[in-house]
Amino acid sequence: MEVLLFGGTGEGRELAEWLRDKGIPATVCVATDYGSALLPPGVEAHTGRLDRAGMAALMARRPDTWVVDATHPYAAQATENIRAAAAERGLPYLRLVRTSDGEDGCHKAGDMAAAARMLEQMPGNVLLTTGSKELAPFTVPGLAERCFPRVLPMRDSLARCLDLGFPPAHIICMQGPFSQALNEALIQQCSIKTLVTKDTGGYGGFRAKAEAARRTGCALLVVERPVEETGLTKEEIQDILSGLV
Repeated sequence: MEVLLFGGTGEGRELAEWLRDKGIPATVCVATDYGSALLPPGVEAHTGRLDRAGMAALMARRPDTWVVDATHPYAAQATENIRAAAAERGLPYLRLVRTSDGEDGCHKAGDMAAAARMLEQMPGNVLLTTGSKELAPFTVPGLAERCFPRVLPMRDSLARCLDLGFPPAHIICMQGPFSQALNEALIQQCSIKTLVTKDTGGYGGFRAKAEAARRTGCALLVVERPVEETGLTKEEIQDILSGLV
């Protein structure tokens, strides 16, 4: 028995480390070299973006495999492809679901476009912590100039921000996790009036951002998850896999 783990999240990296320590053969699929570099030492990685056909082909080379999906809660298409590929190959599939950490009293938007429309009516500077792939809706004139996107320190993330027209002086390239104190410092340094985030749960630093916004008097705008998922916690998946060794 081996595990094909689709990772890229904090829980995925922790699960990869656990599998390594348990001596359970595993390969962790990540989209980029940057994601591969974040994996624990000694973990086998498959690097590169895969569509459904590519996933199924990879699974076909591993006939005695459990598929574990620990991708980001907002990566709905990736999860759909992984689930479909595992079903096509007849492989058992486990979905690791990150617990929501919703915030009362905040502004909420159904998607990025809705969040951008709300921000057009909200004054002041905006700290965008939604990731570099979600920035296009915020590039409307009059809004882009007020935005401070915080993205991973990768060439393509920086290039995407520049290509979209965000002011170079507003682009923050940093690797998390970010403490509440650091979030507060950025809010104060950049005179932020609204912090935009996804409902990423504990591993995504949601609570540290929400509390920093509250402490600084900054508005919090949460883009809600695209779908409500059912699945398992990291600990539940570990229990299942432990019983197979």
